[in-house]
Amino acid sequence: MTTYNLYKLLKEELKNGSSDLVTRPSGQVVRERIERDILKEENGAVIALDFLEIGIIDYSCADEIVAKLISRLLSGEYGNRYIILIGLNENQKENIEVALERKRLAAIAEIRDGEKILLGSLNNYLRETLEFIIEKGRLTSKDLSEAMNLEANTSGTRLLNLHKKRLVKRTEEIRDGGRVWIYELLRFSLKDHS
Repeated sequence: MTTYNLYKLLKEELKNGSSDLVTRPSGQVVRERIERDILKEENGAVIALDFLEIGIIDYSCADEIVAKLISRLLSGEYGNRYIILIGLNENQKENIEVALERKRLAAIAEIRDGEKILLGSLNNYLRETLEFIIEKGRLTSKDLSEAMNLEANTSGTRLLNLHKKRLVKRTEEIRDGGRVWIYELLRFSLKDHS
């Protein structure tokens, strides 16, 4: 796990003494810094954007930083990497959620009380599948098929779609002489970070 402390990045890039992420130009400066750094991360890295020391984030900044990063992540610009949001308060959560929903994007977040949630837009069957993964931590297509009484191809497609949206990590394991895809929750905790 790699953590990007947004407060620190804000101080380094804008040097204005504020702890608030406001205005589209400010968001663009911070996002460009994140983009330079994210490309240096190893393949498969989970990058946590840490909002713990940030005051407010307005809609334009949420759109410029979070929605654009997620959109570019999904288009493949950052390779096989993942982004999660941590340390969110209620106000930050609301503005980021609106920015993601307007672009029909989704992200995994951990709010300040440690609860893992989904922000943004995701259809009901993928949301249900993601909630099951959040509960279990990791599973295979067969596990999902059996637990939710789904056809094998349906469970495989759901898991693959969650992986393509970068909401779960996919790794390969050898089991019973064959290769199996394991889908797991993007792991990070504020408790690990503090």
